[in-house]
Amino acid sequence: MSKKNKANKNHKRKESPEVVKELNYGKLIKNEDVLYINNPDYYLTFSDLEISDGIDIIENIMVLSKDYISFNRQYEDEDLSDVELMEITEEYKENKNIEGGYISQSFDGLDFVINSYDDITVITVISNDLEVQKFTEDLKVVNSWKGFQNAKINFGQIILIDHALSPKLLIQLYKTATKQKAKFFESLHLPLHINNILNNNDFLVIGANLPEETLDQDYIMEIGLDITNMEYEDDDINLDEFLERIEDAVTISSEDALEKIKLNIGILDYFVAEGILIGDLVELGLELLEGIEPTEEIKKKLEEQLLKSVSDKNINALIMASIRLEDDFRKERVREINLNEKLVHFYPDEIIGVAIANQIAGTKGVLNFRRYSKHKPGILYGLGPILSNTFAGLVAGSMTKILEE
Repeated sequence: MSKKNKANKNHKRKESPEVVKELNYGKLIKNEDVLYINNPDYYLTFSDLEISDGIDIIENIMVLSKDYISFNRQYEDEDLSDVELMEITEEYKENKNIEGGYISQSFDGLDFVINSYDDITVITVISNDLEVQKFTEDLKVVNSWKGFQNAKINFGQIILIDHALSPKLLIQLYKTATKQKAKFFESLHLPLHINNILNNNDFLVIGANLPEETLDQDYIMEIGLDITNMEYEDDDINLDEFLERIEDAVTISSEDALEKIKLNIGILDYFVAEGILIGDLVELGLELLEGIEPTEEIKKKLEEQLLKSVSDKNINALIMASIRLEDDFRKERVREINLNEKLVHFYPDEIIGVAIANQIAGTKGVLNFRRYSKHKPGILYGLGPILSNTFAGLVAGSMTKILEE
């Protein structure tokens, strides 16, 4: 067990400027350490935050950065416990003179977007280890300075509703928002290595107003805060319409969060997801060379031609079509087609491969494609039927092209 140096722990961190956003009820404050929402008139919340009872009446929703937590931890080589997170949260509140009850969460990042729709406000908090890097003049690839084994990308959401809603309805809204968020990200069909690190440590808070009479101190003294018998507005809203609006708000806020971090996906990202590297394709091309010594010059030319070919929008589209097609067939999304069966006169794989080879190098490319397709050397052997012929066409066309020059 490694205890942190007290001198380091007590060393004051440099104060960062705060961002303050006024909300319908309360305000959002954010600096490099903490993002929190303060409402002296209280929220009734349902959440999955680390420090929460599930259903809470609180004045503060607090998200603390992992860096701030790490700086203030006593022991750095143990998992963060709820008790330790609570102590750090309370210490922050005390230092900043923040009053009232709270729920809290530790989170890697504190970037955020706010979307407001009259009575619904969605704050999406972003934790992102990914960036889009330039690979060639025409191609980019998503990468992480942490490596994909350690990288994470999470979108936590705080949904504030300008109505006094019951705990039962808050739970229903929580389920709706959770399903919609999952549905949205699933619809993106992100490459597997990105999808695997997505939203594994996210969070969701649904917060609503307390009925106005409960804010009266005489009422509280006489009745107490009995959340089961408060006067809620559940019957005053059209539930089906409201659930649709929650779904739309979650989707739009998620879209805006992706736009904020500029995360877009390209063809090379799908190559990585399929376990295909440009170097593998170069080796594949050299494997079926006949009567020619595989020199470093040929390797370099082939790599350049492969990247040039992939940059071609027509070839890019054909490769993406084959990736989607293979995925749909492999997951049996098309009832009439089962790749495990022997399918007579079924050759979309060959058509795509021929089209790619022809686009790059014409008839000679097509002839070489037939040879690659038949022998399936190198990585082609381990690919599905559609992708193996797709990449056979790409490599055959590219190899033919450089040998003609």
